[in-house]
Amino acid sequence: MTSSPTPLWGPMEFAENGPVRLAFDRLTEGQDGEPLLLATGLGANRRWIPDGLCRTLAAQGFAVARYDQRDGGDSTHLPPTAARNPIKALLTRDTEAYTAEDMVDDTIAVMRALGWTSMHLLGVSLGGAVAQRVALRHPERIRSLTTMSAVPGDVAGLRTFRYIRLGTLAKFSRLKFPDTREGAVDAGVAVSRELASPNRPFDEAAAREAAERNADSGIHDAQAQSRQIGAQWHGPRISAVDRPTLVLHGADDPLIKPGAARAIASRIRGSRLMLLPEVGHELPEHVWDTVGAELRRHADAAREHAI
Repeated sequence: MTSSPTPLWGPMEFAENGPVRLAFDRLTEGQDGEPLLLATGLGANRRWIPDGLCRTLAAQGFAVARYDQRDGGDSTHLPPTAARNPIKALLTRDTEAYTAEDMVDDTIAVMRALGWTSMHLLGVSLGGAVAQRVALRHPERIRSLTTMSAVPGDVAGLRTFRYIRLGTLAKFSRLKFPDTREGAVDAGVAVSRELASPNRPFDEAAAREAAERNADSGIHDAQAQSRQIGAQWHGPRISAVDRPTLVLHGADDPLIKPGAARAIASRIRGSRLMLLPEVGHELPEHVWDTVGAELRRHADAAREHAI
């Protein structure tokens, strides 16, 4: 009798921040490593971060966990607000369903539910902005900060548009899909195509296979995205971040300009910037080893700095 293989991810668990429940899970490989929490992007559930990258991070000595932001994935979804799409939410300041501080405290609630007292934190896209704010609001909990494909965590409203490619944003606003599993799959393929580097051939078959495995309706849930992006930050500027910081960004990002990464790196003292060639607003396989090695180097430097 053969035993069934060990699942790659442990069972889904929940952390609580007031009335909000945050879904998370742990990679079963490398759980004796250093704690590393992954925060995902606008509307996207935690499964958008490729398993292959997570396994690469585990091989580099990290105990990897991931979670769904509020209004994403299996976490609590909040009631609708007046802003029905992300563009309107950026332009209107009086429609927020919750604050950016609430989303920061969600991250800490997940950390505590994992049984960690501190952690390395990697945030991608919206998760990168959240991660910067965690380092401001709870610096004692952050061993190292890595922000990827993100805007500065203290920008809001019209100021955000200087970092965003409005043509891509307009394309996203025109994408319409039915609220069905098939619609989520088609949306996943369309979003993956728009976010990929234009300097690599787009593998539609692979994108469709990935979307079939993870039919995430959140990537075309404009109202949920508007609540996430409309959450206002009331804390200090990112120049006050004093945790070791690595700034990663796709050199070909079609959504958020690499200038956003340069702005973050210029404003956080001692941070290190790395632009990733032939990478868009995505995490393609050819960059996994590089990201894993850079996070290992970053974590080691942070530990030496702390001694």
